[in-house]
Amino acid sequence: MSVLGYLIIAIARVLSLVINIYTMVIVVAALISWVNPDPYNPIVKILYGLTNPAFRFVRRLLPNALLRTRIDISPMILLILLIVIETAVTGVLTSFGRGLLH
Repeated sequence: MSVLGYLIIAIARVLSLVINIYTMVIVVAALISWVNPDPYNPIVKILYGLTNPAFRFVRRLLPNALLRTRIDISPMILLILLIVIETAVTGVLTSFGRGLLH
C-alpha cells in the first residue's frame, strides 16, 4: 500500500504545482491588463487564451450589479477559488496518501 500512498501524495503535489502556476498566470494577465497591451503580442495572446475562459465563467456567475462596475473582480474571485480548491483537494489527497503509508 505504500506505493499507492506515495503516488497519491505525488498527484497532490503535481496538482498543487499546476494550480500555483495558473495562479501566477492569472496575476500576470491581470497586471498586463492595466497597461493596455498590444493584443497582437504572442505573450499577451497566450495569457489571454489561458485566462479568458476562466474569467468568462466567473463573470457569468456574478450578479449584474457587480458587472456594471468599472473594476473587473473576476481575477480576484478566481484566485480565491483556486486557493480554496488547492487547499481542500491537495489537503485531502495528502492526508489520504499519508494514511496509506502507515
